[in-house]
Amino acid sequence: MFDKLLARLVLGGTYQQHADHQVSATTLRSRRDEWIAAGVFEALHQAALDAYGQAIGLDLENLAVDGCIVKAPCGGENTGPSPVDRGKSGTKRSLLVEGGGLPIGCVLAGGNRHDSPLLRPTLETLGRFKSHLPDRVTVHLDSGYDSRVTRNLLTEMGCGWQITPKGAFVPINHTRRWVVERTNSWHTRGFKSLAIVTDRSAVVQAAWVALANAVIVIRRLIRKAWAAYRWDTRPARRP
Repeated sequence: MFDKLLARLVLGGTYQQHADHQVSATTLRSRRDEWIAAGVFEALHQAALDAYGQAIGLDLENLAVDGCIVKAPCGGENTGPSPVDRGKSGTKRSLLVEGGGLPIGCVLAGGNRHDSPLLRPTLETLGRFKSHLPDRVTVHLDSGYDSRVTRNLLTEMGCGWQITPKGAFVPINHTRRWVVERTNSWHTRGFKSLAIVTDRSAVVQAAWVALANAVIVIRRLIRKAWAAYRWDTRPARRP
């Protein structure tokens, strides 16, 4: 069941296309909803982050936030006219990553929502770490967040900032913000269900994002651990 849901996340398509003689499309959707109600996907994402933090270490001193607009042709919750797709239905993901680019939290909204108002709920996803946050946190943002409102918000939340000024061209590789762009690319190029959102329910959309985040973190954990640790089933080559 989990393999088929994971295949649907990666390949996209309908539930009927991933059903077979063992599992029907109705069963896939029913089990998906049961796991969402039980918080399985969020728990899996959190467990992956905890494992990475214990084995490798999360860089929570440097955070990056950025929005990404994708197609949502079926409409539903968290959709709106996309300004980058001729007003067609789209979804925006406001993504928070740590210094190495691992996804920490994500807020979903309509494609017509501006990045700036989504910053507060996106940063509030840091609450999953409770008392484990460092004393000094710097948030790296692009020029879309360059405003007094953003700076007041970051001051209120006790964060420093590095914001690209409006009208100034700063190569992204000269900043620490490039990691969030890379993670957005991992989402859209590695998971077809995130590149074209066809689920209409907000909780289902959030579940797919959480599952994709868990996959990304686990992949990075295996890759980083290969160079730092030894175990019986360790691959001969670095994954």
